[in-house]
Amino acid sequence: MKNFAKKLYIGLILVFLYAPIATLIVLSFNASKTRSKWGGFTIKWYVQLFQNRDILQALWNTLLIALVSALVATIIGTITCIAMSGMKRRSRAILTGVTNIPMLNAEIVTGISLMLLFISFGLRFGYGTILISHITFNIPYVMLSVLPRVKTLNPSTYEAAMDLGATNIKAFFKVVFPDLFPGIASGFLMAFTMSIDDFIITHFTKGVGVDTLSTKIYTEVKKGIKPEMYALSTIIFATVILLLLLVNYRPSGSQKTKEI
Repeated sequence: MKNFAKKLYIGLILVFLYAPIATLIVLSFNASKTRSKWGGFTIKWYVQLFQNRDILQALWNTLLIALVSALVATIIGTITCIAMSGMKRRSRAILTGVTNIPMLNAEIVTGISLMLLFISFGLRFGYGTILISHITFNIPYVMLSVLPRVKTLNPSTYEAAMDLGATNIKAFFKVVFPDLFPGIASGFLMAFTMSIDDFIITHFTKGVGVDTLSTKIYTEVKKGIKPEMYALSTIIFATVILLLLLVNYRPSGSQKTKEI
């Protein structure tokens, strides 16, 4: 009875999590625009999606901003973590607390604050303001991933590389960077995901005529949900699943070699 209750509990969780997504996928292949009526199988909504220039432009904006902001935030966050490793404990603790504030702060507060900051500097709202905003709120997430790796570094290995004739840059990329890479990669993926997912901060800092996928979907939903949105959401979900499978895939041969 106890095992049955556990299985039932897990089953209910999975149903609540994935039933809405399954419904959305089914509707993306529904020939009828009415959600309560099945009109037959079709892929015309996918065809219309790729013919919609506004949505494709919003998708391109989203991917470009997410990629650039994640890359810049990863570089800044990694450099900051390395610099913090040479600071005193009290100073490092204060700086760590300050960098964690954006993650604890409400997104709407961050969005309004950045909007007022851009207005006070007279900046024109557009790609630049969105990019600066995304870099700003992505840096703490990168530091959250990289800082634990920095704490595990052994300074002696870097000093040994220097003693053997390596330059500062070569010693970093040959000794330090390989140890930090898992944290850097994790921070980059986290920043990329957060940038794609963000709506509130983007909404307050975007210019007229500039849309990301989240703001475009919000605008379209206010007019009425179009079946193309179901198709777009299905493609995004399938892409995420594919990426997860690729990231977690381990060839059996390499696994055996690692064990040996």
